[in-house]
Amino acid sequence: MAEYDFAILGAGAMGSILGAHLARAGHRVAMLARGARAAHLQRAGITVRGLAEFTVPVRTLSDPRALASAGALVVATKTPGTAAALEQLRHAQFGITLSIQNGPLKNELLAAVFGRARVLGALADTSGELQAGGDVLFTRNVNVLIGELDGGESERARALARTLDAAGVRAAASGEIQTLEWSKFCPWVGFMALAVCTRAVTWKYLCDPDAALLLARLVREMGSLARALGIALSDRAILPTATICSGREEDAVALVTAAGAEYRRSAPAHRLSALQDLEAGRPLEVHETLGYACDRARTLGLELPLLEACTHLVIAIDRTRRRADA
Repeated sequence: MAEYDFAILGAGAMGSILGAHLARAGHRVAMLARGARAAHLQRAGITVRGLAEFTVPVRTLSDPRALASAGALVVATKTPGTAAALEQLRHAQFGITLSIQNGPLKNELLAAVFGRARVLGALADTSGELQAGGDVLFTRNVNVLIGELDGGESERARALARTLDAAGVRAAASGEIQTLEWSKFCPWVGFMALAVCTRAVTWKYLCDPDAALLLARLVREMGSLARALGIALSDRAILPTATICSGREEDAVALVTAAGAEYRRSAPAHRLSALQDLEAGRPLEVHETLGYACDRARTLGLELPLLEACTHLVIAIDRTRRRADA
């Protein structure tokens, strides 16, 4: 029998939301955290506010070597440093592993350490913010989708989705997880670039005509990369990605602004995690996301000029911000 039901790597907003709900539901949860965050969790547990209101104690491990086994490892850290963090867990035994990080690189990193057979694909249309006092503001609870990397239905994906959903974090299994991960990743690239450049809440840049035009063009460039990789796209994402990539540009812009109106109605304070990182002085996960897409495009001989320009711009913003803070 595994030591824990779930090990959550990363105790930021998303890791804390998942860990808190699972612990409240009675599952054996280990939060892998460091420094002041680990000390806070050990002292006060996890407090969730917003869409749910509760505090729950959790077992917190600041040394990865202390973890021997868990039924599932959920990676919820920011993407920088993921490879090194997973390497510290190579000794542990996990039934399955999955990551709710941004971008497709996460699955490759998990497979390199634990083997592809133990990796499930996952994506989260779920949001929160870690507050200065240590509480987590739960702001968006749409869906966590889980599935086999090679497609098809599986009982282990369905069982995990049922467990999360019963705990209070909406989740479902999918037989087309690669399609859905890329269908989220394509617009997320645009969200990140616009959030970092405008420093605005999400609905504002989605509703702005010039920002919406740039975002639509970025999605369409990313769609060409997905097609070159042989990956189908879907409209079941944070934007209707397949339609944006296949129709007229003016219709794509209209879909982006319509999404902005919905964010304004349902989540007016929503800020992308990249903007939260920027304002908190944390490194941006640009190399592992936008940079990853650029690298794949170059390998295929595909020219994506807007993506290249936005990637260099976000890198420059991140570097100059941190240099100014030094």
